[in-house]
Amino acid sequence: MTPKGARVVIGESRNPAPREPSSNGRWRAWWRLIRADRPIGILLLLWPTLWALWLAAEGFPPPGILLIFVAGVVLTRSAGCVINDYADRWLDPQVARTRDRPLATGELSGREALLGFAVLMALAFGLVLLTNWPTILLSGVALLLAVIYPFCKRVMGFPQVVLGAAFSMAIPMAFTA
Repeated sequence: MTPKGARVVIGESRNPAPREPSSNGRWRAWWRLIRADRPIGILLLLWPTLWALWLAAEGFPPPGILLIFVAGVVLTRSAGCVINDYADRWLDPQVARTRDRPLATGELSGREALLGFAVLMALAFGLVLLTNWPTILLSGVALLLAVIYPFCKRVMGFPQVVLGAAFSMAIPMAFTA
């Protein structure tokens, strides 16, 4: 039974059909998927990372290490956004705040997201290989935390603990690098 005055649209779906974006539209979809349109997340990760680098170096860190960590923060934060949206791709269309994300709208597929995640993490791992073994080992822990966080939201009452641990991994890595 429809409430009085409610409008019923026959054939309208809650989940729209996948969009067929142009190549320019696909780039915009990727830009939004990695949240490049919202750089505050990168800045929030970069701030403690830079502090840790300066403290670990007892002054200005070596330029190469600084570049590795800045690029690494951008890449891993982007990868984290991709895997988060992949994990929530079935839920996001039902939430007002997330329904316009590229996986929720069908602009990008889950398979494309996984491939993008792998490429971003491979690039980040290539950077960490330029450091040392302790830092490389810690990057494995960081990867694990980044991958499991989106799925922890389904089984934990406090997934922010995992997210906080993932966000803070650059700090011990800065001291081992």
